[in-house]
Amino acid sequence: MALTIDSPELQAWIRLGLEPQIKAEHLRRLLSVFGMPQDICAASTGSLAHYLEPTLAARLAQAPDAEQQARITQTLKWLESPRRSLLTLADPDYPKALLDLSDPPPILFVHGNPGILQHPALAMVGARSATRVGMENARDFAQYLAERGWCIVSGLASGIDTAAHQGALRAGPEAGGTLAVLGTGIDRVYPPANRDLAHRIAEQGLLISEFPLGTPGLPFNFPRRNRLVASLSAGVLVVEAARRSGSLITARLAGELGREVFAIPGSIHSPLSHGCHALIRQGAKLVESGQDILEELQQGALPGVRSSTQTPEPKPIAPPDGITAEDFAALLSALGHEPAGLDTLQACTHWDTSTLLQRLTLLELAGMLDHQADGRYARTV
Repeated sequence: MALTIDSPELQAWIRLGLEPQIKAEHLRRLLSVFGMPQDICAASTGSLAHYLEPTLAARLAQAPDAEQQARITQTLKWLESPRRSLLTLADPDYPKALLDLSDPPPILFVHGNPGILQHPALAMVGARSATRVGMENARDFAQYLAERGWCIVSGLASGIDTAAHQGALRAGPEAGGTLAVLGTGIDRVYPPANRDLAHRIAEQGLLISEFPLGTPGLPFNFPRRNRLVASLSAGVLVVEAARRSGSLITARLAGELGREVFAIPGSIHSPLSHGCHALIRQGAKLVESGQDILEELQQGALPGVRSSTQTPEPKPIAPPDGITAEDFAALLSALGHEPAGLDTLQACTHWDTSTLLQRLTLLELAGMLDHQADGRYARTV
């Protein structure tokens, strides 16, 4: 049943989606206990406290405050425009492929043609600072696959992501289309230079985001975006990537989910070939044409189909000497897979500056992160 703008169920879903502390596993449990989302919002503090942290339970049991109500109203206003909707975990059209994740997003903001979610999908990722040849390869592969009914999934980033979306759009409106997974609220475009491309995708393809409206492009949002890119697709093609690249993280996530991993080889002298070559050594399939991918996946495969061949299981990362496993995990989580500054890391860890710098130094000495020239830190594991 489609949810109308004045539906109590829709407004309850939006309210729950604005609570960042409510994770997918919490929400599934709450739904199994209370039933509908509006029943969760109507429950007492005592009832909710059996399943949530007391402060969160008390806040959820109250009517939305002024700020929350303004954001709910903003979302309802956004939904009034054509081709915009919400997909929830309870929606029959919710992408089944995302249920392979341990934390599928409870809510997806959708702008464009949701029918594209029914097409077989392949993700294409790679370097932001891609070469001219890499960009041409991404456009050509995307166009070839889209012309044969495949939806090209990527993250709307600069470089290879941009070229992949462009190539899929070049295949025309009757092709497989393209799906952009955003690391921002769906009402924002990052990078801003891709604003026109995002509008074209909304008209001819599909934009999706799990983040509430207005969410900026914060560093720790992009690893979350990448897990959706990997999960929505039957396979991931890495076009160009340095040895230390977020694209390799997406490829690893794909392997863990049982998706196929493909890589285009390049010159041994190009730093942007090193990541692809590393993937190939680890078991990714070397491809030289779109036909190589089609032969591997077979025409008609659906998003989320598990492959009989998987990339090797990654080995757990052990903490370096001098840092506990708990602190190590907290610091890796705070770092994410995009460069982050001290302010961001302190906001995530709540450690004082001295403690944070000491632990960052231990990871740097162990070769687990780089201290970049601009002062930010980036994971190398």
